[in-house]
Amino acid sequence: MNRKPRGLTRRQQHARTREALLEATISCLVDRGYAGTTTQRIQDAAGVSRGALLHHFGSKSELLVAAIHHIADIRLHRVGELVADLDDGPEALEQLVHAIRSAMAGPAFQAAIELWAAARTDRQLRAALLPAERRLGCALRTLFHHHAGIADPGDARIAFESLMALVRGLELTCIMRADESLADQIIEDWLGNVARLRRG
Repeated sequence: MNRKPRGLTRRQQHARTREALLEATISCLVDRGYAGTTTQRIQDAAGVSRGALLHHFGSKSELLVAAIHHIADIRLHRVGELVADLDDGPEALEQLVHAIRSAMAGPAFQAAIELWAAARTDRQLRAALLPAERRLGCALRTLFHHHAGIADPGDARIAFESLMALVRGLELTCIMRADESLADQIIEDWLGNVARLRRG
């Protein structure tokens, strides 16, 4: 079980096991929900021993805190990849919006939603969740303000916050939409409304 592959150093094996546990946590959150995410299920999904799990994370709460930061890192990395070659041309805002939308979709976002919902009534989880989400939000806000081309700070803030609410809401409600093209139309409408705020 989780035998050390030949050629890996102890540090590399340690990092690989930790990564496997964090990825298994995301999978469990997506497949089982927060309530169904147990350390036993995470351990089984990661293919590690109980001792290995406890060596990395002494408790479920410690594992979830690490998973929260891991999820934020995944989403931020995704945006970074998509905007790596972004310039300040006329298409920059649209490209950035699609990058942010991509980061607010898929398993990492679905796992984050499970944690957000649980954090509403769990103070300890909320205390761990807020710094990671603020770090992600700050990074996205910086990217947005750099590429959006909106001169007025107040307008830029409203545009960013409305975008975040929009893309989160679209992903959260996607299971209830038969026509996914509607979401694309909503994004296009937002882009049209924000275009008037952009500096010439």
